[in-house]
Amino acid sequence: MKKKVLGVLLAATMAVGMLAGCGGGSEEPAADAPAEEATEAPAAEEEAAPADDSAAAGDTITIGFAQVGHESDWRTASTKSCQDVFSADNGYDLSFVDCDNDSAAQLEAVRNFIQQDVDYIIIDPIVSTGWDTVLTECEDAGIPVIVIDRTIDDSDKYAAWVGSNFKTEGLAAGEWLKAYAEKKGISEINALVISGTTGASAQIGRSEGFQEIADREGWNILDEQTGDFTEDGGQAVMESYCKSYAGKFNVVVCQNDNEAFGAMTAMDNAGVTYGLDGDVILISFDACTAGLEKVKARQFSADFECNPLAAPFVEEVIQTLQSGGTPEKEVYMEEHWFALPDAIVDFSIDGAAQTMTEVTDDVIAAQY
Repeated sequence: MKKKVLGVLLAATMAVGMLAGCGGGSEEPAADAPAEEATEAPAAEEEAAPADDSAAAGDTITIGFAQVGHESDWRTASTKSCQDVFSADNGYDLSFVDCDNDSAAQLEAVRNFIQQDVDYIIIDPIVSTGWDTVLTECEDAGIPVIVIDRTIDDSDKYAAWVGSNFKTEGLAAGEWLKAYAEKKGISEINALVISGTTGASAQIGRSEGFQEIADREGWNILDEQTGDFTEDGGQAVMESYCKSYAGKFNVVVCQNDNEAFGAMTAMDNAGVTYGLDGDVILISFDACTAGLEKVKARQFSADFECNPLAAPFVEEVIQTLQSGGTPEKEVYMEEHWFALPDAIVDFSIDGAAQTMTEVTDDVIAAQY
């Protein structure tokens, strides 16, 4: 399908599409919900797809992918997912740019993809704002954009967003902590938060979700500082916390596994015990393989998954567009909450009962 024709279809879609939120309370659509059919049927006498439909003709589909960087195990898994799915063997030509957490470099990468006249652009946005101008340029060039993982909050000029409900993750961590503290007879929560990159939708959603439960329950959040989703950042922040709040905290919340690894090192050096058998409850997000190993070792009290394997869902979006269909504007992926049996508790989010997954060797082996 020629880009001009596809651009018209996308413009009609975007006129009514809603902006993908970074973790609202609305009901999540199923990730595998069927795409809405295009309203214009092909001519009755047409016996085959048009010759310029690259999927039908067997032509290579070109894709530009502007990735956040390589700051975590999660990010590495996300990148590998796209490289595996959008391979030459599968009929794709993928141009990949690691933007190294530089927003200006990411905008430049997208503009370079426009110059290359790729068929599709995938963006995992470093920050959630500052996108409308460059997405308008993509729209004018007739290049559909698929946003993954983090969200874009100042423009809806993209075909679809595929990712996680970050606020739900934060709510899950908060509701789990409430239930676990009650089980353990802990009446007072004094928490320290090591947040992700400031302004990233994952940071915003997880912070908002956990803060909502903290406010409701009257918990004391002593401090929140960014570790930029990195192990070094997590260690540096936790070293500062151990000095400033020595003996005053009993919960540490890290917004990804790599930050939690760094926090563990800092607490080890400071003589602070943590995990299921320690003085400090340690909560993490992402649930990468190494994170689940820490759960099994009783070092992480619980780990809340953020699924990095978006590429198969993105491919479904692309194939829907290739066929002239209209993809879902928001595609949420299934995620799980992990703990060991003595930390598995009953809790709900907005009235919906949650199921926790016990961490076993088999579960770890199956994880990314």
